[in-house]
Amino acid sequence: MPLDKKSLRADVLRHLTFTIGKDVANASTYDWRMALSFAIRDRIVGPWFASTRKTWAGQHKRVYYLSMEFLIGRILEDAAINLGLDEAATEVMAEFGQDYRSLIEDEPDAALGNGGLGRLAACFMESMASLGCPAYGYGIRYEHGLFRQRFEGGFQVETPEDWLSQQNPWEFNRPEAAYTIPFKGEVVQRDGRSVWLPGETVIASAHDTPVVGWQGKWANTLRLWAAKPSTLFDLARFNRGDYAAAAEPEALARTLSRVLYPDDTTYQGKELRLKQEFFLTSAALQDILRRHVAAGLDIRALPAHVAIQMNDTHPAIAGPELIRLLEDDHGLPFKEALEIARACLGYTNHTLLPEALERWATFTFGTVLPRHMQIVERIDAWHRQTYPNRPHYVGVVKHHEVRMGELAFVMAHKVNGVSALHSDLVKQNLFPELNKLHPGRIINQTNGVTPRRWLRMANRPLAGLITDAIGSGWEDHLERLSELEPHVADAGFRQKFDAAKRQNKEALATWLAADCGVTVSPEALFDVQVKRIHEYKRQLLNILETVARWQAIRKNPTADWVPRVKIFGGKAAPGYVVAKEIIHLINDVASVVNNDPVIGDRLKVVYPANYNVSMAERLIPASDLSEQISTAGKEASGTGNMKFMMNGAPTIGTLDGANVEILQEVGAENFFLFGLTAPEVMKRRENPDHAREAIEASQPLQDVLQAIAEGAFSPDQPDRYHGLVHRVWHHDYFLVAADFDAYLKAQAEVDLAYADRQRWVTMAALNTARSGFFSSDRTIRGYMADIWSVESAL
Repeated sequence: MPLDKKSLRADVLRHLTFTIGKDVANASTYDWRMALSFAIRDRIVGPWFASTRKTWAGQHKRVYYLSMEFLIGRILEDAAINLGLDEAATEVMAEFGQDYRSLIEDEPDAALGNGGLGRLAACFMESMASLGCPAYGYGIRYEHGLFRQRFEGGFQVETPEDWLSQQNPWEFNRPEAAYTIPFKGEVVQRDGRSVWLPGETVIASAHDTPVVGWQGKWANTLRLWAAKPSTLFDLARFNRGDYAAAAEPEALARTLSRVLYPDDTTYQGKELRLKQEFFLTSAALQDILRRHVAAGLDIRALPAHVAIQMNDTHPAIAGPELIRLLEDDHGLPFKEALEIARACLGYTNHTLLPEALERWATFTFGTVLPRHMQIVERIDAWHRQTYPNRPHYVGVVKHHEVRMGELAFVMAHKVNGVSALHSDLVKQNLFPELNKLHPGRIINQTNGVTPRRWLRMANRPLAGLITDAIGSGWEDHLERLSELEPHVADAGFRQKFDAAKRQNKEALATWLAADCGVTVSPEALFDVQVKRIHEYKRQLLNILETVARWQAIRKNPTADWVPRVKIFGGKAAPGYVVAKEIIHLINDVASVVNNDPVIGDRLKVVYPANYNVSMAERLIPASDLSEQISTAGKEASGTGNMKFMMNGAPTIGTLDGANVEILQEVGAENFFLFGLTAPEVMKRRENPDHAREAIEASQPLQDVLQAIAEGAFSPDQPDRYHGLVHRVWHHDYFLVAADFDAYLKAQAEVDLAYADRQRWVTMAALNTARSGFFSSDRTIRGYMADIWSVESAL
């Protein structure tokens, strides 16, 4: 028995006995999974400690990545693969009579994110570890995450996530790393200095998860903060019989780290969300400064040792908070504190949507963070005085609002977009005046995804074929996938590529039958759109085309139709009424289409509930077609589009986000392009009747909207979708009607291509072969060189 396998077996047994407290005869799947997880974790600790010691010894500059989301998914399989223990773990567990795959499936997804923002942060953490970039990720340890989605009568219902109802074997509790986080109160002047007297405080307590890179050469730390009360329990109230009031401090504190993105349609929700953002940011910055001072370094030398990246506007309070800590706690003058903060901070913009660029009413901001309201006003005044040419309508504080996007821009030494098109639009449309005042500050860093999880782990059949064709080592040099291109011309290779895809499709079909009760044929084209449900992502366009296809098949059922399985996945924000209505429509259409005897297997619609990372790992490798159909100029980048491409699924999409770069890499002949461009979108919106004109020019769209309006998919409530149909006719901001006919035509081209198997497999294989650019390793190297000025410690 190899040494690593022998020691792993011994450690699994030791943890089962002494950590879990079970014997072999009585251990459950959960017990075995926990024992294996602890044994794997033991092997991460060595490189984790060694990486920390090397960073301290060499006084390497560290990156601190602040994000409200880290959608890390399951850890067991990912860690085993990166450590090279996947095969050993499979064999060891088999010797104990346990199926390794079942143990992996038993692990809950960490409920720490929502969509692409959080998954990108997780990919970045893994890539930083694989590249030996010293780093900490900082986030919140949400007890219940976003929410668990289920459908009742086709309608989305939200219930709490319960991922922490079981012990988390990957984290280390760090009670010594705890910081007081102040809120509210007042600011008074003492000896010419501003002193904040907070009205509320909570404690941020650290929980560390090591993140190990490829081949276990380096490991970084994901530090998540849990909120705890400053006063644990009011015994006097309890003894008076006021039991609920006695526990109130703990309940209020825990509220901060219970739920990701609480509904902010109420004032209480807004206040909680602002508190959460400050809680994360203040805890992280206090931790960073403590570490810097503990190393014996001068506080003025902070930028030489610290790079802080704000992942979108959620941590934009980092600028004022770092100034507060440097000024109030370390005694630096305001302007020096401001310059130090700006030299440390970078800001990644992820959206062009106005509602996502947070703005806080000055009343709310000043009530929750009175000291920061003062500092923000000073920052704004400093910027206005330093740049007298700044237009009067530009600023951080305007119209009784604190503009967090402008604040992040002003306080960062670099601002980056996440795709070439997006970065251009950030310059031209989002911050045009600030870009003129600060030329060169906005740069581009196109997103990427980690190939270790999204190809090596998620798609074992394809990963094995790649290794057979070009040898090992491509996992951390993804540009080597280009070596596949000569093989694509070989019919034998294409046959193996097709067989790998078929294997994934058969596995998905089995799962869909068990999970959704829908039987689908692996022969059909698997057409997949999985992402947050939002009007700009245009799931509505997809389901309208699905209805048009259903109507066309019913009119001519004997035609030679290419069978389709339309797969949707994603959650709508609890307060986003229109998005939830679109979900309801998709499920209502599915109910009719899947039970229509005329249609049979020619068309199926499936919407598995509670889309998460683990579901993505099932769906993406089995996908034939990647739906990336957002309104041009609205998607910052997308990363799902890269995962689909990497796994051999051609894209049907608009010229939006990173689709532009995917098209450049893969070639127009291997991409189904349709729709208006970003400038054309803006031009079309100038016509107030654009939607009506598009509908009147399209008989298929008229037929689809009429069927929906008449209740064809909601016979129990025929007027259910009148509001949605009315929006398409009269308030079609995201140009669903304008792009409908072009989308219909592109889908017809997809059918023709799929019917020609050799053509389709060639397209799919070339998508994989040309996806090397989209590794998050390439992205992180760009951040290290252009924003952080950090070198690898490997």
